[in-house]
Amino acid sequence: MRLPWKTPRTRTSAPAPPAAAGAAPRAEEAEPARDREAEAARRHLEELWDEDVADWQQWLARSPEGVDLILWWYRQRALTALVGPDRYRERLALLLSRAAPRDIAAMGLGCSRRVDRRCRTPEICGQDPAPPPPGGPAFRGSGPVPGACSRFTDCHTAHEIRVHFTDDDRHSTVLLLRGGPDEARMWVDGVPVGEGRWLDNGGWWQDDRFYVIRVGGPAGHPKQGPGDIGDWLYRIVSLLVYDAERAVARVFDPGPDEEWTDPVLEVRDGLLRIYPTEEARAAGTPDREFPLDTPCPD
Repeated sequence: MRLPWKTPRTRTSAPAPPAAAGAAPRAEEAEPARDREAEAARRHLEELWDEDVADWQQWLARSPEGVDLILWWYRQRALTALVGPDRYRERLALLLSRAAPRDIAAMGLGCSRRVDRRCRTPEICGQDPAPPPPGGPAFRGSGPVPGACSRFTDCHTAHEIRVHFTDDDRHSTVLLLRGGPDEARMWVDGVPVGEGRWLDNGGWWQDDRFYVIRVGGPAGHPKQGPGDIGDWLYRIVSLLVYDAERAVARVFDPGPDEEWTDPVLEVRDGLLRIYPTEEARAAGTPDREFPLDTPCPD
């Protein structure tokens, strides 16, 4: 019988014996070890590539084209010495044309949000984009958004790269401006477009199908002459329209009585319409119009 004034003893457990050699560590010991290994791996990655590329490691590890693009871009000097500048540019344009928006963000080009610096939010932009709503268009914003932005700009190299995706990322345009309209080159979905033409320093996607860019107009046009300060092209310009669904490019030149200083394209009611200026578009007075899915007359 236990006496009422006696305090019962509390049994204490004996200390656990040390783990035998080769035994798995307990969970509370394994977690810090994994953290240390991850930190060491991250430091090693940054030593090899730099912190900014390391931020995109999870995406690049599963990207079909991203690693090839990063290697070609980061080893530009050595590769140009090996294959020459023309071959380097051709391969660069091909890799850019195959790339996804996140691949180009990982390169370090400026984006829709901030053209003069690389993406600062890869933890957001590196995520998979949400699928579009049923029957609705794909959402395309100016970062930080999952999947990265749709426009990219190179402000720091002689290539002067411009990459522009459609909202659904199905099509892309790559421009290497290279200092002037006579040296600029363009690829749409990897196909050279506008060769031999002077190209403006950018164009636009129309209805996610047509890439539209102004190009040098007829030299003999009666109103041809220098453009405004800052313009890449002379005053009278032509319009290049690339149909990405049909892989067909057409250049529309203004006639002697057509004053195309700022031509625009409109797609409406099954017709393509070309207006000489934004004001003409607002007034609804096109210079050319033709059915959407028939061969385009010049």
